[in-house]
Amino acid sequence: MMRKVLLMGVGLVLALPLASAAVAGDYPNRPVTFMTMVQPGAQIDRLARGLARRFSKELGQPVNVKNVTGGSHGSVMATELSKAKADGYTIGVAAVTAYTYQPHHSPVKYGFDDFDYLTLLALNSSGFISKTDKPWNTLKEAFAWAKSNNKPLVCMFHGADDRDAIQRIAKKEGVNISLIPSKGGPSVIKAVTGGHADIGYVGAILYKHVEAGRIKLLASALGIRLPPIPNVPTLKEQGYNEQVEMVVGLVAPKGLPKDVAAKLLSAANTLAQSEETKTFITKNLLMLPVTWGQDHANTALKDMYNLFGKQAKK
Repeated sequence: MMRKVLLMGVGLVLALPLASAAVAGDYPNRPVTFMTMVQPGAQIDRLARGLARRFSKELGQPVNVKNVTGGSHGSVMATELSKAKADGYTIGVAAVTAYTYQPHHSPVKYGFDDFDYLTLLALNSSGFISKTDKPWNTLKEAFAWAKSNNKPLVCMFHGADDRDAIQRIAKKEGVNISLIPSKGGPSVIKAVTGGHADIGYVGAILYKHVEAGRIKLLASALGIRLPPIPNVPTLKEQGYNEQVEMVVGLVAPKGLPKDVAAKLLSAANTLAQSEETKTFITKNLLMLPVTWGQDHANTALKDMYNLFGKQAKK
C-alpha cells in the first residue's frame, strides 16, 4: 500500500526543485538544530546525526541534533516543532506518522497543515522481535503459543500505527496483550532482551542485535521481507492484513521563508545526488530508499494522511 505511495526505487531518486544560492540571503548565520524523536543511538537518531554532518557541510554552519522523545512516533517532538519559529533554524528529522497518522487517532496540539514537508529521507526497515529463548520463531507462532497456554503477551510498541496493528492481530487471535510505550529502538531492545516484553516493534537497529544472537525477528512489518533476513515472512504472509512502514522525513514549522526553504532544498538536492549519502542510508543504516523532493513529499504525505483518515473512520 505505502510502497505505491512512496514510489520506492533502487536509489535515492531526485525530484527536487533547483534553487539558486543567491536568493538564500544570509541564512544560515548561526547553528541549525535538527530535532529527532528517538533516543540517542536509535536508527533514526543515527540518520539525523549523519545528515546533520552532511547538511552542515552544505550550509556552512554547524547542525546540532536534539533528541525530544515521547508520544506516538514523536508526537511530543512534533508538538514542540509546531511551536518553533519558522526561520529554518529548527528542523525535524522524524517518522512521518506523527503527522499523517496520529492526528486521526488521539488528541494532539498540532495538525497536518502546521508543517512544511521538505523531503522524504528513507524508509526504516522494521519488524516485530522477541528474545532468542522464546518458544516461537514467528509472530503467528507467538500468538498460537499464548492462546494454547492461556497466557497474555506483553508487547512494546513504537507508535500508534504498530500499536494498533498488534492490537488488531491480538483480537483476531483471541489473545490478551499488555502494551508498553517505547522511547525508540534502544528501549525496545532493552525491554525485550531484559525479559520485560515478550514482543517489540523496532526499526533497522534490530539487525545488529539479531546478528549478535540477542533477539530474533518474528515478522517483517513492511510489505516485503527484510533483505538481510529473507527467511522471515511478512505480517501478510503470516495471515495478517497489516503493514507498518516507518517513513522518515525532513519537516519544518509551517511558513518557512522562500529563501530559507530554497537554501535547505538546495542542500538536500546535493545530498540526494550523492553516492556517499546513498551508501550511508542504504548500506550503513540498512534503510530503504525513497523518492526525495518537496513536491513528492507533499503529495505522498497528503495521500497518507487522507488514507489514514478514511481508515480511522472505519
